[in-house]
Amino acid sequence: MKSKLFDYIERDNFIFNLSGVTKLLCFLILTFTVMFSYDARVIFLVLIFSFAILRVSEIRFSQIRIMLYYVLVFIAINFILTFVFSPKYGVEIYGTEHDLFRITERYTVTAEQLLYQGTKVLKYLSVIPLGMLFLLTTNPSEFAASLSSIGISYKASFALALTLRYFPDMIRDYNDIALAQQARGLDLSKKEKLGKRLKNMMNIFVPLIFSSLERVDVVSNAMDLRGFGKHKKRTWYAYKPLVKNDYLALAISIAILAGSLAMTFFVNHGRFWNPFI
Repeated sequence: MKSKLFDYIERDNFIFNLSGVTKLLCFLILTFTVMFSYDARVIFLVLIFSFAILRVSEIRFSQIRIMLYYVLVFIAINFILTFVFSPKYGVEIYGTEHDLFRITERYTVTAEQLLYQGTKVLKYLSVIPLGMLFLLTTNPSEFAASLSSIGISYKASFALALTLRYFPDMIRDYNDIALAQQARGLDLSKKEKLGKRLKNMMNIFVPLIFSSLERVDVVSNAMDLRGFGKHKKRTWYAYKPLVKNDYLALAISIAILAGSLAMTFFVNHGRFWNPFI
């Protein structure tokens, strides 16, 4: 089966077989681990772990290629702007200054600044695979059922499931509309000037907005006709109970969080790892 961007494609492996609520909890635990700590060693280990489980999940590169490109551009821009606006922030954090080379009087590259900005890059690179895993390996219906099983309102659970389903549907509609417009002679290639290309893209976005509104209306009417929201509880066809692998995944995530907190409070005595003292 040809893989599609942001689309859920069923596979039989350890990651896909986990419950939706397990994947959500693991994602939140590991994300908190990365965001709370500024120890590059801990974050690098989480980075390796993230890419390892991304490989285990058997997600194809074609599914995440565009997302990776945008993320890398964002990281590069963030790296540059951080140095432009706060070239000595690393010095303020670590309390020392080791100059490497000078660009201007204001902009001097220091080891402290490189460590701080490098740690931020590692944070982004660690969290992104986790987000991709959650998005691409979670069946929206099963995820909604899992959330409902732990006490979250089934209305909110169903809304989240519809949101997860909306992304691949919107991308498919965009591709269909783009192909239809190009068949009518609309030029979106690099041969056209940038201003003209942006104007031509409006001929795609306007139909896309109306098709999205039409889908919302169809889904709303279907839910009303089936009496959605009439009862306080409901049963779920796609419910998946927690099994041994779910508890194992949660235990691994909690162990990583516990190790990070131990490094923070007992080894580094703070959120920042300071190799300069």
